[in-house]
Amino acid sequence: MTGRLSLIGAEVKSLTDGWRLALTAAGACLGPFDVSTGDAIAAPVPGTVAAALERAGRFDRGSPVPLDTQDAWYFLDLADELPGPATLRFEGLATTAEVYLNDQLILSSQSMFEAYDVAIDLSGRDTLAICFRALAPHLAKAGPRARWRPQMMNSQGLRLVRTTALGYMPGWCPEIHAVGPWRPVSLIRPGAVRIRDLSLSTELTAEGEGILRLSFTQEGEAVRFRLACSGSESEAERGGDGCYSGTLRLSDVEPWWPHTHGVPHLYEVSLLVDGVSHSLGRTGFRRIDIDRGTHGNDFAVLVNGEKVFCRGAVWTNADIVGLPGRRADYEPWLKLAVEAGMNMIRIGGTMTYETPEFFALCDELGLMVWQDFMFANFDYPAKDEAFLAHVRAEIDNLLSAIQLSPSLSILCGGSEIYQQAAMMGLPERIWSGPLTEEILPELVARRRPGVPYVANSPIGGAMPFAPNAGVTHYYGVGAYCQPLDDARRAEVRFAAECLAFSHVPQQSTLERHLPMPSVHDPRWKARVPRDRGASWDFEDIRDHYLRELYGFDPPRLRREQPQRYLNLSRAATGEVIEEVFAEWRRSGSTCNGALVWTLQDLLPGAGWGVIDATGNPKPVWFALKRAFRSVQVVFTDEGTNGLDVHVVNETARALDVDLEVVCLRAGQQAVVSGRRELLLEPGTSERLPVTQLFGAFFDTNYAFRFGPPSHDVVVARLCHRETGASLAEAFHFPLGRTAAFHDATLEVQLVSDNNAWAIELSTDRLAQSVHIDVEGYRPSDDWFHLAPATTRRILLHPRADTPSGRRPEGEIVAASANHAFRF
Repeated sequence: MTGRLSLIGAEVKSLTDGWRLALTAAGACLGPFDVSTGDAIAAPVPGTVAAALERAGRFDRGSPVPLDTQDAWYFLDLADELPGPATLRFEGLATTAEVYLNDQLILSSQSMFEAYDVAIDLSGRDTLAICFRALAPHLAKAGPRARWRPQMMNSQGLRLVRTTALGYMPGWCPEIHAVGPWRPVSLIRPGAVRIRDLSLSTELTAEGEGILRLSFTQEGEAVRFRLACSGSESEAERGGDGCYSGTLRLSDVEPWWPHTHGVPHLYEVSLLVDGVSHSLGRTGFRRIDIDRGTHGNDFAVLVNGEKVFCRGAVWTNADIVGLPGRRADYEPWLKLAVEAGMNMIRIGGTMTYETPEFFALCDELGLMVWQDFMFANFDYPAKDEAFLAHVRAEIDNLLSAIQLSPSLSILCGGSEIYQQAAMMGLPERIWSGPLTEEILPELVARRRPGVPYVANSPIGGAMPFAPNAGVTHYYGVGAYCQPLDDARRAEVRFAAECLAFSHVPQQSTLERHLPMPSVHDPRWKARVPRDRGASWDFEDIRDHYLRELYGFDPPRLRREQPQRYLNLSRAATGEVIEEVFAEWRRSGSTCNGALVWTLQDLLPGAGWGVIDATGNPKPVWFALKRAFRSVQVVFTDEGTNGLDVHVVNETARALDVDLEVVCLRAGQQAVVSGRRELLLEPGTSERLPVTQLFGAFFDTNYAFRFGPPSHDVVVARLCHRETGASLAEAFHFPLGRTAAFHDATLEVQLVSDNNAWAIELSTDRLAQSVHIDVEGYRPSDDWFHLAPATTRRILLHPRADTPSGRRPEGEIVAASANHAFRF
């Protein structure tokens, strides 16, 4: 019987230990019998050649050597396995691989993204070998003529081979090639009942009913199958074609929500086989729709009928060397994403597919996943049947493995295929083809009918990259050096990626991993991202906005005051991002969501990531955490219409709040203030002109310029009325940030509460971009503005290696001040 074998009732052994790796010249050995293993090294499986070599001290991720020019041989002794029939499962082989059992070829693989089941008969004296043939010769082969050639990748052959673009994008990521058994290898011995092609799907109706469906084929002696979930069961019936199917209806389910808007409820699903329960995993019931607006130009994600402002980041990889896929590998990154208030992660078409453990964790955490299929920029050979066979197998493998995951929210045909061709002047009939318009959506409709499909990212408008329609990749503010008000002028609808900057990490990361002069040292520059062939890099972009925000000349500043240059660089990208998201989240904004580029760096340095490669949040991460609050207050400067304040409540509960706005002279003296009591209904936002709070005209944003300015900062505070707890703050600088630089005096008090440490901070006048540096601890907020007449309580979270009970010590500095405060 054909079809994917289910593990229900099977004995499964993960083949993780005992592997040995030997490297040979490309094509030098025809089979495992030709390979000399005298200098073989231990190799982790799942894992990569790079990971094995790094563990053996023979590979430097900071200065990688090519790994696609030689053959890699993996060997495993199976002599301890009992003889008899079994199945070998290979969940991912990167990339052109041959598998041998006892020197006999049993499998040839041409795709990194396909999984294989191979039936074998063990003798009890067996050896397993996998050869990963050098990929470089395959990439050099000529194929069907391409109608365009992207500059981003350094090998045009990537369009013909199903492998990741990671390692082949100079300036974007380290050139570390994916080679090896990067996903698990298992030995399976099926039980008496064999189930194949197990298909499950969920649905949440508009009336709130949860529907769970399954189908499968079966061989063996079982006589009864029942589907179970949430205390209910339903019989699976055998059809005339021998396929079983069943439907379970649940009237009392709680919907799954992204964590910013509710609770991500999950339910256990199981299959009873002759009364014996077998877990099928957990699922959630939700409804995902796309609202494209009256004219079809909009793009808003609706979850369970409610519009959700999507915010988050683009995922790169948990580790560029090992390409890991365990829960423990994903958990630190995704928990930081949730802590920052993100509710969506995008896996882009230049990366790799992640494992079911990734999606299971996103299910639990309430993180929506936008999943690109692994196609990017190229003109793919959509008429090549052999190529399409690989595509169909890869999509089927991916979607069948995560068919119960409610976090899977968007499926997309790939990244920047349409944009690449359109920017080269080609007409739509060239770049809009059958792969993304016909083949992929048909596969999605069959495997995940409840997940919306987007043909490509970006897409929509007069050109596919136009920000004012559909999905865009917005870099007006950012790479294209547009002023901050372009965030409104561009009329962004949904940015699947945006706001790429060279974000400087915390000083502690630099001291441990890049202890060298910043910016001009070649080792520093090697970690700064750039577009291939461009005359600028993303450090130049950051410097542009540092100059715009603070008025300093970046080259002179880093020459004369290098530490202040780094601190203002850290502050600048966060300030830009907070300003842009304030615009996008205001009442009346056209924007329905935006995902920053990217979540994490692949090497320590000033990369795109908002979290550095060691897992330490960068200063910009804290800015995102403030910008992404579910209960939020922001300012927008409306010119001669004055300053508006916007309050947002995305939670599922009504909130009684107090809103206060105060204008300060010299960052200290209140010249005018106002207060308003508000009832914020669930899922609403409200806009108020600031002068309404004052009760009379006041030139809050210094638009009319009648005489000298009377204040240099405007502060908004949103507090819970009953408890007085601060929910959010916002700051506006009518004269610019540098005009509000003050040499503030900070009062610092270290307090302990229930075995947890915290800092209580106050200031005599405005302090901008306050940084808390405590060895062994991460503050709950950092690089924030601190206004007078209030006390901020900052929790100190111990790092994993910090001894329990250790008293925190450190210092606090403000980018606007001239000295530090130790505690």
